[in-house]
Amino acid sequence: MRLKLVFLLILFLLASCTPATDAAPTLQPGEPSATPQPIAGPTATLPAPVVILVLPNDLDEQRSREYQKAVYDLAQASGYRFQVLNKLTTEELALEPNLKAVIALPPDPGIVALAGVFPQAQFLSINIPGINPGGNISVLGGNALPIDQIAFMAGYIGAMITQDYHTGALLRKDSPDAEKIRTAMRAGQVFYCGLCNPYAGPFNDYPLSQDIPTDAKANEYPAYADLLVRQRVDTLFFEPGMDTPELLDYLPTVGVLMIGTQTPIKKPTGWVLTLQPDYLAALKLAWPELDAGNGGRAFPAPLAFTDVNPDLFSPGKQRVAHEIMGRLLAGQISTNVNP
Repeated sequence: MRLKLVFLLILFLLASCTPATDAAPTLQPGEPSATPQPIAGPTATLPAPVVILVLPNDLDEQRSREYQKAVYDLAQASGYRFQVLNKLTTEELALEPNLKAVIALPPDPGIVALAGVFPQAQFLSINIPGINPGGNISVLGGNALPIDQIAFMAGYIGAMITQDYHTGALLRKDSPDAEKIRTAMRAGQVFYCGLCNPYAGPFNDYPLSQDIPTDAKANEYPAYADLLVRQRVDTLFFEPGMDTPELLDYLPTVGVLMIGTQTPIKKPTGWVLTLQPDYLAALKLAWPELDAGNGGRAFPAPLAFTDVNPDLFSPGKQRVAHEIMGRLLAGQISTNVNP
């Protein structure tokens, strides 16, 4: 009897030591199983935002360096990465998961289309024709500079650098700005030299001007310029849009100096300077708004001397002309009447 009790006790102890097995849940037909809970893992970290500067391959080397330094400094100050490209594609931009801003110079890399594909980024157009501000697209120099102020400075600088003040202008026939340019250029020249009487002939009333018909072909422009060259015009100012490649190739062959309003793709011999907006200064002023996501705006740019040839327009003369330009922009000098 005692052995039987001992045997039963051993069986009871063995059963109590056997681990319990979890039974599989019983599901009714059509009843979904419990959703497995996700296992926590590391979160992907985005790279620092990137600012992309788009520069044309043929941009003047000095201007290229200036733009790269300006945008690099702005990006670094904001803690962003910086990249320079010569062209843009949707595929390239899609590789950047944290695109902050795209800043582009002409020719247009397709800003309008790209801005629609990447609405989280700000796009800034610098002097690209046909781009209007709106949405995430901003424009530098959106407000055109007064042509009379530009022409006044062309007249002043032209008289300063030209022997016997033999200056002139090429204008578009029937242009609404033609008379403003003539008057303001004359005012600028007189402001510099008074009567501006030549020491030797011909004794024309410089600056002279020549209209080019709107239907004239670009290869005909040199023939119209020759009408001024025959009257001993030695320095020419171009109304915006008149400085065609044909003219820029021809005028150096006859020794004519040039003042324009648009940086030439290939700066010719005899190019004195460009009178155009100071886009670098405007870029620095616009950046805080772009950084804050406040796009869709036109940022004004002040008048500046760019593409300067110091051999033709010396640093000393530049300083004097800058002082006059400051007074002009402040409204202290009139472009409509002779001083």
